Amino acid sequence: MKGKGPIWALGAMSGTSLDGVDAAMVLSDGHEIFEFGETAYRAYTAEERAVLQAALGTWEGAAEATEIIETAHAEVLARFCGAELIGFHGQTLAHDPRGRGTRQVGDGAALACHLGVPVVWDFRSADVEMGGEGAPLAPFFHFACAKWFGATAPVAFLNLGGVGNITWVDPAFEKPETPGACLAFDTGPANAPLNDFLSRRRGVAFDEGGTLAAQGAPDEDILSRLLGQGYFARMPPKSLDRDDFAWLAEAVRGLSDADGAATLTACAAVSVAAAMEHLPQNPARLLVTGGGRHNPVMMQMIAGAVDCAVDPVETVGLNGDMLEAQAFGHLAVRVARGLPTSGPSTTGVAAAIGGGVVSRPEGDHVPR
Repeated sequence: MKGKGPIWALGAMSGTSLDGVDAAMVLSDGHEIFEFGETAYRAYTAEERAVLQAALGTWEGAAEATEIIETAHAEVLARFCGAELIGFHGQTLAHDPRGRGTRQVGDGAALACHLGVPVVWDFRSADVEMGGEGAPLAPFFHFACAKWFGATAPVAFLNLGGVGNITWVDPAFEKPETPGACLAFDTGPANAPLNDFLSRRRGVAFDEGGTLAAQGAPDEDILSRLLGQGYFARMPPKSLDRDDFAWLAEAVRGLSDADGAATLTACAAVSVAAAMEHLPQNPARLLVTGGGRHNPVMMQMIAGAVDCAVDPVETVGLNGDMLEAQAFGHLAVRVARGLPTSGPSTTGVAAAIGGGVVSRPEGDHVPR
């Protein structure tokens, strides 16, 4: 896409929590955020969530899950007017960057034809093909957010989705790809093990308000076993698949509902504390986004485990429910304008590169 000025981009995200599709408008030139716009959310039904859950970990097939992803995105994205570009992440079903690669389902080209707007998609494949982890991808957007709210000292963004990830940002730098400007990696399990546990035990999607976890006590042996996993000692950048800690399901099988919820909530907190040890310096504050920030018990556990202020991103004027959707709008502009979307300190790729494919309504596809 030609030009250098800001454009309205519409980003969409369906995360590993499998709750639904977030969509949000952002006015960006690929470098700077000028304004945040309209947002929308389309929840998955229980039946849709079950199909998506069953497709996790698959490397081929999953036609029904793919149809759900495409239909849900088409429905929510059609609510918007004025978007000049769409960033479509799709749904990650499997992620093994050091093995089979990464798999996101959903056809961005079909969406472009359906909506009549150019769509940027397949953000992760090029990074993985070049030796990167392919995740996390929001860090360059987090850098722009730190600039947007006027950060003057290093800050960290913590996303508590199905898997946790953290981005450390030094706003003294001009560009996110500059060495020293960003460091990012997945922290460990966040909401996915807890949500799966509650779905099995009580048929509910999540621990609303942390009510159940507040009634229980974490199992210290399970926490010690978790922190003994080799992943936590690995130097970043590094990334995880949603089910890399699937053994936790069996570990909490013998616990009560309350103790199981408390243990899995604490797993997220101790993972974040371990991640903080890898940061270049302690951030001035830890800004939390994603569904986990709505869980006061998880937030309290994290605050008690780290040595800095822990606040939801709303305290700096950001929307924690829509930050990842906004990220893919911003990244779509970067892809369309030939700017890098990841680098050595965010995914471990050998050099800063731009990923993604641009599909136009007329059927042209341009790999970046």
